[in-house]
Amino acid sequence: MHRLKHLVHRSRHVPLRTTSLSSYLWQHARFKTQGPNVTEQYGLKRFSTAEATVETRDPARMREKTLTMATLNPQVKAVEYAVRGPIVIKAGDIERRLQQGVKQPFTEVIKANIGDAHAMGQQPITFVRQVVALCCFPELMDSPAFPDDAKQRARRILQDCGGHSLGSYSASQGVECVRQDIADYITQRDQGVPSDWNNIYLTTGASDGIMSILKLLVSGQGHSRTGVMIPIPQYPLYSATISELEAVPIHYYLDEANCWALDIEELQRAYLTAKQHCQPRVLCIINPGNPTGQVQSKKCIEEVLHFAYEENLFVMADEVYQDNVYSSDCHFHSFKKVLYEMGPEYFNNVELASFHSTSKGYTGECGFRGGYMEVLNMDPQVNAQLVKLLSVRLCPPVSGQAAMDVIVNPPKAHEPSYAQFTKEKSSVLDALAHKAKLTEEILNSVPGIKCNPVQGAMYAFPQIFIPPRAIQEAQSLSMAPDMLYCLKLLEETGICVVPGSGFGQREGTYHFRMTILPSPEKLKVLLEKVKEFHLRFLEEYSQQEPQITGISQEQHREMSKQPD
Repeated sequence: MHRLKHLVHRSRHVPLRTTSLSSYLWQHARFKTQGPNVTEQYGLKRFSTAEATVETRDPARMREKTLTMATLNPQVKAVEYAVRGPIVIKAGDIERRLQQGVKQPFTEVIKANIGDAHAMGQQPITFVRQVVALCCFPELMDSPAFPDDAKQRARRILQDCGGHSLGSYSASQGVECVRQDIADYITQRDQGVPSDWNNIYLTTGASDGIMSILKLLVSGQGHSRTGVMIPIPQYPLYSATISELEAVPIHYYLDEANCWALDIEELQRAYLTAKQHCQPRVLCIINPGNPTGQVQSKKCIEEVLHFAYEENLFVMADEVYQDNVYSSDCHFHSFKKVLYEMGPEYFNNVELASFHSTSKGYTGECGFRGGYMEVLNMDPQVNAQLVKLLSVRLCPPVSGQAAMDVIVNPPKAHEPSYAQFTKEKSSVLDALAHKAKLTEEILNSVPGIKCNPVQGAMYAFPQIFIPPRAIQEAQSLSMAPDMLYCLKLLEETGICVVPGSGFGQREGTYHFRMTILPSPEKLKVLLEKVKEFHLRFLEEYSQQEPQITGISQEQHREMSKQPD
């Protein structure tokens, strides 16, 4: 204190400037940096404000960073997520250059790489937004612009929220009335198969639930390490999570020649092969499929569940596209309903987690990050560990829980919002069905492209013929051949799709995934551009010797980083 008073006294003799006392003290500390009293200097620096700047005296003596690529968790480095991978980053760079006036061979970037419905122009379902808006701003309850059925749902949700506010934490498993509504929805969907709301857990999108269940299942070392059976092609969330958890991926291949059907003999082959080096414990199914768009038959699901029962596998059923079925020959069958119909021996023993989301279906509310999982036949002690694990992240976004509630509890026939809701829902699903057919037809009209029927979900996954010379060029660049194809498609047309190598595919085959979400007009433009590009690509690599394109070698290395 005596020292501080002395400094203040000295400051009276300093010429007056617009300098605060704390700034002056910082300057004084800087003048003292050569002195021996380190404690005094440190104290003065602590007393200074954000106006202070740090002087670097000797760059050679700079402290090394603790976190570097050498010290980074190797499992983080192993994670790959092609849907938002390097080609998508490049698409963003091109888009920014277009906005800055840099000329390209096209006027816009069409991002067909991800199932983000609203980003592609799909309009929100009015009733969903009304209920969530009322929950977020209850003062709107007095507005005549909002229908009574929306207000009734909002009041019920808020009644179960702490302080009657959507801004409060919910229980880790989710808002109680939302869990009850989900159980009622599942019972109705499955035509009377009972659902207990205590088995329902709200999640931050379906991805959060999938990762949580996988965390519980991964254990052991060496030959006893958990093996996770995943379809190939698969949604990269699975391979990324498996890498992060250091589990063992077990690939089973879907039958492309049979519209991406799941073959039980292929499951058995993959299982028996994996038993030699790990312990298979989990079987993951995506139905309807992503990226493949197939809808599994009831018979196929029965065979899968019987296989899981015999081999004592935990089943994870990713059913987020359950509302997205377009083919008149296909119907969605939930794994839970089929399991129930197989009898008590199966229904009371097979461990099953099923997942759903606000992000897909007819609502496409990706940004709310709403979702749920229903977990059956889990050991009670393990269930307590699941609740503990979920409690670490406190709770999913409560606004997303509210959106999920509206999806499972839509307007009834006697309510005022029913007509508009039904019209909007049908409009979205009818448009998707039309675009699914359009995509299949146009792609199959192109020589060297073969596309299976898009029975469901919101993607096409066509196989593309890549000439040997293009394959050689890609190999010379340490790049997957379909990555080279998609990169050139982006640079020449502005269309961003995801290489099949990011999802997995049989060796020697090449694909890309594209969404069917753009408007019909934009989708036609996209498909015609793909057709024109593919014909140019075939011509170019049928006539010329392979050569390096104008892309930098550094970019080649970045573009070649794809999942196995």
